[in-house]
Amino acid sequence: MKIFKLLVAAVVAVFATVSLSACAPEAQDPSSYAAIIDVRTVEEWDSGHLEGAIRIGLADADFAAQLENLDKAADYYIYCRSGNRAGQAIDYMKSAGFTGNLVNGGSVANASAATGLAIVTD
Repeated sequence: MKIFKLLVAAVVAVFATVSLSACAPEAQDPSSYAAIIDVRTVEEWDSGHLEGAIRIGLADADFAAQLENLDKAADYYIYCRSGNRAGQAIDYMKSAGFTGNLVNGGSVANASAATGLAIVTD
């Protein structure tokens, strides 16, 4: 019975740690990145994006061509609506030879909270 209680306590501790880390974005210094990249659509960008970000839409026909203008050795912070497209963009960037630190900022709200950058509209 004692082993069972220890096992349950260990499992609870792991899930508590995972839940807390998933809810609290890790603080990021936006000045440590060559660019903050929004990979959402134009419509999503227009509804609000991080101040100072650039938009390179993952679904844009010229996505790969736009990436060619970036320094492949630099660090980039990438975000989208949920983190899914940012992850896809990071995978593509790695396959295209990007070697810097590529951070998935998740959603625009998470990215704002982590970087301290305001969400703005133009």
